Amino acid sequence: MADVDVLITFGLDHELVERIRDVDSRLRVSALSSAQRALFRGGRPVWRRSSEMAPAAEESEENARRGLDEALAEAEVLFTLSTMPADLLSRAPHLKWIQLTSAGADRLVNQEIFQSGIAVTTAGGIYVTPIGEYVLGMMIMLAKGWPYLFRAQEKREWARLTPQELQGKTVGVVGLGSVGQEVARLAKLLDMRVLGVRRSGAPLESGEYLVDEIFGPLDLLHVLSESDFVVLALPLTEETHHLMGELAFQAMKPSAYLINVSPGAVVDETALVRALKVGLIGGAGLDVFESEPLPSTSELWRLRNVIISPHIAAEIPHYNERAVALFCDNLRRYLADEPLLNLVDPKRGY
Repeated sequence: MADVDVLITFGLDHELVERIRDVDSRLRVSALSSAQRALFRGGRPVWRRSSEMAPAAEESEENARRGLDEALAEAEVLFTLSTMPADLLSRAPHLKWIQLTSAGADRLVNQEIFQSGIAVTTAGGIYVTPIGEYVLGMMIMLAKGWPYLFRAQEKREWARLTPQELQGKTVGVVGLGSVGQEVARLAKLLDMRVLGVRRSGAPLESGEYLVDEIFGPLDLLHVLSESDFVVLALPLTEETHHLMGELAFQAMKPSAYLINVSPGAVVDETALVRALKVGLIGGAGLDVFESEPLPSTSELWRLRNVIISPHIAAEIPHYNERAVALFCDNLRRYLADEPLLNLVDPKRGY
């Protein structure tokens, strides 16, 4: 194989860039400047992790645009966030593979990339532990009444209540990928009953002990009606867009809680707000939203039975290190013409 041009489109420490270069002498690795990165993502802001390198010296927009065009024109491999220019394919004619740093590829569903034959891989797997812990924390906080207690503390009120136990409760895990299975594992450690919903409805190839019963999509309403906690851990596709709508919330117990770590558009937020306001469900723990950042005008901010976090369930101090380790593994596979890890199925969108 000839030399391979690898382009990194987000801020990454020099040490991590060197780790990528060290994979193979055939790799020609370059990284965009801060000004080029801003142009690449269309000026959209991005969460800057502590391990990312600080912005470099200022660069004129003309020079940044020229440098970006030159880098894209040569790139065979992109290591990138999921925000990309709409005209990427025409600007990167040699592109063969995109490695995302994100868990999903839902932002690419309506782009031409999936129809182009370019391979797309995700960072699936590196976020399983933090998201599992996040979901467990949300279940505990909701069961123990923390939204109520936090507000009482702010008002310096001695407001007692009777917390619930998780033991013996039923959790419905919608989506049994790596995250869903980790949620199920943690729930079983607390002696909870676990019901799972997966696209195929088939048993898991391994870890059957994690789930008491597995259902297909047609049985979703049944699972919702049985669950004290509903955890959404599935990708966003045409089939799952607004999966949780009016009918879904009507099927849930009035005392049940919704926890969402899927892409925000899996939930119809208008229907969710109504369900929370009229008591169709007991509350919600939300890390993702249809529009992010969540607008200050959203009614979700004001609801007393909701815990909101700013899309941080997968965040860990060393996220970039783990993403680079996965990318390096995939680079070795790419150079050896072996199957890539976390390859997205264009038809499914995940």
